[in-house]
Amino acid sequence: MAEKPFDTAKFFAIMGPCVIENPEITLGIAESLAETGQRLGLQIIFKASFDKANRTSIESFRGPGMEKGLEILAKVRRETGLPVISDIHQPDQAKICAEVLDVIQIPAFLCRQTDLLLAAGKTGKVVNLKKGQFVAPWDMQAAVGKLKGAGCQNIWLTERGSSFGYNNLVVDMRSIPAMASLGCPVIMDATHSVQLPGGLGSSSGGDRTLAPVLAKAAVAAGANGVFMEVHPRPDEALCDGPNSLELNKVEPLLKTLSAIHNLVRAEE
Repeated sequence: MAEKPFDTAKFFAIMGPCVIENPEITLGIAESLAETGQRLGLQIIFKASFDKANRTSIESFRGPGMEKGLEILAKVRRETGLPVISDIHQPDQAKICAEVLDVIQIPAFLCRQTDLLLAAGKTGKVVNLKKGQFVAPWDMQAAVGKLKGAGCQNIWLTERGSSFGYNNLVVDMRSIPAMASLGCPVIMDATHSVQLPGGLGSSSGGDRTLAPVLAKAAVAAGANGVFMEVHPRPDEALCDGPNSLELNKVEPLLKTLSAIHNLVRAEE
C-alpha cells in the first residue's frame, strides 16, 4: 500500500491496544477503528506495541516481539488501510521497523536517548516523540534538535503527563502551546496521562473515566490530535487495562473532539 501524507492540520487520532495480544484481537480492533474513521471522516492511525520493554514487573506480558509483531502490523495495514505506529526501544530496531511502520514512536522514558533518536530520524519516517514525565515541555527542543540533526523532517510531540509525587501524573495544559511553539504538531496522550504508574504494585493503575476530560481539554488548548489506547474488554487487557477506553464508546468521543478541534481552528 502506498504511503499517504498525514494532514496534521486536520484532527487525527492514534488509537489501538497498548500491546499486540494476538493477531485476532489486534485485527478486530483495527477493523473497528477503520470503520469508525470512515463513518466520521477522520484520520486514524493504528497503534499497538510489539514489545512493552518498560513494564513494571518482569512477570508482565510484553508482547510477541519485533518479528512477529511487525508481521501482524503489516497485516493490519494491508487489510484495513490504516497507517500503523509502534514503539522502538533500541537503535538497531529503527531501520527494520521503518519497512512496516508509517510512524516510529519513541517512548517517553527514552525521549533523551541520543542514539535512539538519531536512528529513528535517519529512517525518513514520521517520528512521534513522547515527552518524558520528567521533562519540561520547552526542554523538548533539544530532543527535536537531535531528530532534525539526523535529517528528520516530520516530528510530532506527544504530551503524556508529568510526575506528580509518587504513583501519580498531572497534565499541565500549558505544555500544548509550549511544544507547538517548537514547530511540531502536538498530540495528547489522554489514556497514559491518567495512569497511576506502578500504583498496583506489580503493574500500573489508572482511571479511564478521566481520559475523555483530558482529551477534550487538550484539543481545546490547541492539540492537533489525540492518542488513546482502546480495547473491547479493558478489564481483561494484558497491558494498561485500567486506563484504556472501551472500544464501543470511542466513536461519540471522537465526534466531540473533532467538533472542538474545528471550533478552535475556526477562531484562529
